[in-house]
Amino acid sequence: MELAQIKSSLEEGLLSFPVTDFNEKGEFNPGSYTERIEWFVGHKVSAVFAAGGTGEFFSLSANEYEQIITIAAKTAAGRVPVISSVGRSIPEAIGFAKMAEQAGIDGLLLFPPYLSECPQDGVYEYAKTIIQNTSLPVIYYNRGNGVLSADYIKKLADACPNLIGLK
Repeated sequence: MELAQIKSSLEEGLLSFPVTDFNEKGEFNPGSYTERIEWFVGHKVSAVFAAGGTGEFFSLSANEYEQIITIAAKTAAGRVPVISSVGRSIPEAIGFAKMAEQAGIDGLLLFPPYLSECPQDGVYEYAKTIIQNTSLPVIYYNRGNGVLSADYIKKLADACPNLIGLK
């Protein structure tokens, strides 16, 4: 999907953050998840955020994540942008970003380091390293322990042309 279309979709309309479906054994349920994504897209949402905070990102295995984002991208089929989450450690985040690129995801939502207190310089370096290791457009989730000041956001945007927004 073209960058202008992704940006336009994110600027107006309803952004959807679907939960990830699991069966009674606690295993990912691809059938009901596919139906959920189709339902969202069919209701004219402007973008789907797959495997995010309400999508259980921090408790997903890499295999589950790959299945979820592949299904989301395939089901949306270019009708709306699909944004998937990345985060955790730097190597894991870069690995998730590579999976997203291969799955046909349109952009990434970068979570800050999980439950760690760190200075602005550390959060900036964390975000910059991950963003510079993907070709996808990235939205930085400026929350909780990973809030960057306006000066650091500007510095990050200057260093990373694929940073397209903040949540």
